[in-house]
Amino acid sequence: MKIRTWPLTLSLLKEHRFLCGIFCWILLVLPVAAQMGGMGRRGWGGGNFASTAQQGADYGMASMMKAQGYQNLQNSEAAKNLQSAQSQQIDNRKKWTETYFDMRKTNRQARADEAPSRISHEDAIRLAKSVAPPRLSSTQLDPVTGHIQYPLVLQDSIFTPYRSELDSLFAGRASSGSGLQLKDFQAIRKTVTKFMEVLKEHVKDYPSSEYGKARVFLNSLSNEANFPAG
Repeated sequence: MKIRTWPLTLSLLKEHRFLCGIFCWILLVLPVAAQMGGMGRRGWGGGNFASTAQQGADYGMASMMKAQGYQNLQNSEAAKNLQSAQSQQIDNRKKWTETYFDMRKTNRQARADEAPSRISHEDAIRLAKSVAPPRLSSTQLDPVTGHIQYPLVLQDSIFTPYRSELDSLFAGRASSGSGLQLKDFQAIRKTVTKFMEVLKEHVKDYPSSEYGKARVFLNSLSNEANFPAG
């Protein structure tokens, strides 16, 4: 008994082609549909999904271009932020430099304001004269003989060596009728300095008022060496 298999085979082939088509459609469309939102919360009834392989490819290309555009946007924003940060850094350095030099300028100006003003040569001479001890009168230092009339305190016996030395020096000054030689000028200053040192050692031995008069007298006597006799 022969069995006719041709119609059955043709029917099965048609069924296989139909199943293959369904299977290929699932493989091509489902990934694209899932990416594009076709399989969203609404399932197959809503969302954008490809109905053909070409549409799926178009959706895939659009998604890739969208991702590339987003990346380019992010890169652009990052470049802008970097440029802004660099600009801000430059501005900060500029402000820091300007502040540094402004502070130096202010410091120099403050020092200049606090520094004592310079005086001229003429002002220095006037100042020296104003602080110089008073000159001795003719009764304290005789311009003709060079005789010195010492205050009471300086007539103490402990000062005899210094009085004798000064009497000799000023007598020679008066006899010459002119200013002292350098060696005599230095000798007067040196003797007066020693005189003051010994007087200071005995400061407690004399009344304060008399001690003060003696110091002023010795300062004036030393100053007289700067002037010619007469």
